[in-house]
Amino acid sequence: MKATNQTTLRDEATLAGIGVHSGLPATLTLRPAEAGTGIVFVRTEAGGDRREVRADVRAVTATEFATVIGDTHGPVCSTAEHVLAALSALGVDNAIIEIDGPEVPIMDGSADAFVAAIDQAGIVALAAPRRYIKLLKPVRVLRDGAHGELRPNDRGFRVEVDIAFDHPLVGRQSCQVDVDAVAFRRDLARARTFGFMKDVAKLWSAGYALGANFDNTLVVSDTRVLNPDGLRFPDEFVRHKALDAIGDLALAGAPLLATYRSFRGGHKLNHAVLCALMADPTAWTVVPAPVATRRPRGHADVAAALVAPAYAPDVS
Repeated sequence: MKATNQTTLRDEATLAGIGVHSGLPATLTLRPAEAGTGIVFVRTEAGGDRREVRADVRAVTATEFATVIGDTHGPVCSTAEHVLAALSALGVDNAIIEIDGPEVPIMDGSADAFVAAIDQAGIVALAAPRRYIKLLKPVRVLRDGAHGELRPNDRGFRVEVDIAFDHPLVGRQSCQVDVDAVAFRRDLARARTFGFMKDVAKLWSAGYALGANFDNTLVVSDTRVLNPDGLRFPDEFVRHKALDAIGDLALAGAPLLATYRSFRGGHKLNHAVLCALMADPTAWTVVPAPVATRRPRGHADVAAALVAPAYAPDVS
């Protein structure tokens, strides 16, 4: 059953760490917010200056290797997708995300620490009704051999993600999840961002992955996973791509009643599909909470194979 009222955090919670791309330290605090606020990033500076940007699709300034939120003055916060995924999947409609650095701390590379922070803060219902974005027809984007599509789904939000890497440890993997707090905690929250050793020099020269290490990134060589603790899931790669998609699509500005299907996608494709949706007013409408229906609890169905065509998707 979908919630009928908006929610926020009961209290605040704070995390600290480094950015996976910038390598710079940052402290992030999640704070309660009033109904109708949405999710707002607040960048604080040493001199006391503050910049505020509401997290929606119009605020995305870059999607090369992460989702960057900003305004006309430039980026406010990079790598926003993991904290957005946690807030969205756990059903938090309104929150202030205060951060004193250029990038959300990567923590262990997953959304697990953000889930723990939300649990620490607690979630409370507000008096204002929640509204949903209801898909009225499919919206599809094709880009460089990848494709993404949003389809109507009156029962809630579902992600169906397929990846295909020309690598024996990854190959083709798929993950389908009816997104709710239970399924997100169990199936997706602990899946880490990943990268390939062969790409390290290229990323560093471009100014990316400067904070990546074995504590916050799943690193794969030509023949094996280099992290001492190995994989958390046999298909951790596709699960993380699904996590990213949830965070990127949280920028719709309200919960989606839709199924998102992507093949060989990433941040760029997720953003392109959401932009295509918002650009077509005949494809969606805003509705109150749907009438409760009986359906199975959220679950994930996973399949993996080892043979895949070569391609170069954007890095998770």
